[in-house]
Amino acid sequence: MRLSAPKLTGNIIFLYMNLLLVEDEASLSNFIKKGFESEGINVEVAYDGTIARSKFNANRYDLAILDINLPGINGFELCKQFKKAHPYSPVIFLTALDGIDDKVAGFEAGAEDYLVKPFEFKELLLRIKALIKRANSAVALQRKLTAADLEMDADAKIVTRAGKRIDLTAREFGLLEYLLINKGRTVSRIDIAEKVWDLNFDTSTNVIDVYINYLRKKIEKGFDKKILHTVVGMGYVIRED
Repeated sequence: MRLSAPKLTGNIIFLYMNLLLVEDEASLSNFIKKGFESEGINVEVAYDGTIARSKFNANRYDLAILDINLPGINGFELCKQFKKAHPYSPVIFLTALDGIDDKVAGFEAGAEDYLVKPFEFKELLLRIKALIKRANSAVALQRKLTAADLEMDADAKIVTRAGKRIDLTAREFGLLEYLLINKGRTVSRIDIAEKVWDLNFDTSTNVIDVYINYLRKKIEKGFDKKILHTVVGMGYVIRED
């Protein structure tokens, strides 16, 4: 790998993207982190598999870059666990293991891509760009979103619960859509601010909590089952249980 400073033009699809990098070589992880942050990508680094698992169980990531030979939990097992927690977020292995059996094991673990070291940073960035576009397209195809007896037709902009039409404002609709896409996963106020509100949103206000209460009244009042839950100190989640 050539450790020259990456010089690429930023792309709007990377704004507020949250990436998890799991790499136990500090100099390499610092280089990659610096390169991605110059492109507007937020990068969190874990130096072993156990720390990585704690991070992705507590936070939402748009993509993960995993080494294979890691302390704690190896990359193959870590990939399986990551995909269980983040089924729509792609994984790319970045590793020195170049054998065909290793590549097969990586894809069977659930990874979408596999890049062998040494590598060019530009290639890694381009591959990630392609993975994110593909992942966004896959999510866009999920135009029918459900939770228990709540249904959303994202194309027609219609929400019903137990067959009863629920009228939502544009902001409430966007908030509910984001929560439904992440059904079963706790999303933080920062996640919501970045994905639902505009880029200049003031995260110090309580407007998200206000809109959560608006939404809760509309989709839960008069219904027996509660589906929108507050996870104290962490955020919100839609669950069917």
